[in-house]
Amino acid sequence: MSKKITILIDMGKYRHVTLPVDEARELLNIMAEKLGKRTNDIDEAQRYIANFDVFYEMMKKKFKDSLAPPKSVDDMIRGNIVVDRIILAKEGDKRIVTIVFDRRVPLDSIEGALKDLGYEVEINRESMY
Repeated sequence: MSKKITILIDMGKYRHVTLPVDEARELLNIMAEKLGKRTNDIDEAQRYIANFDVFYEMMKKKFKDSLAPPKSVDDMIRGNIVVDRIILAKEGDKRIVTIVFDRRVPLDSIEGALKDLGYEVEINRESMY
């Protein structure tokens, strides 16, 4: 039996994927391979996830709901941004990460990377109303 996951596409066309910590790190590695580029935002997102507890506490102390990896204007213009922001959460003793991918990241790349992790993928486009 395969695991199921939903890619949520919000009104701004950003793609949200929620995973356990270890699988979130692996997803970013697979995405870097699939896209053929290892960008600074991917590396920073990896660092946030690897140091989950530290960044989770920092996020809560600053009353933030997400962390945005630093991005250069050049990368934004060229469309080289992969990770828009990271949301860290705890559900009981589970550490959960939501990766919000930039709207220009191909949906089929995200879907393919999730399938490589063994997921059956469903796409949910959030309604405007």
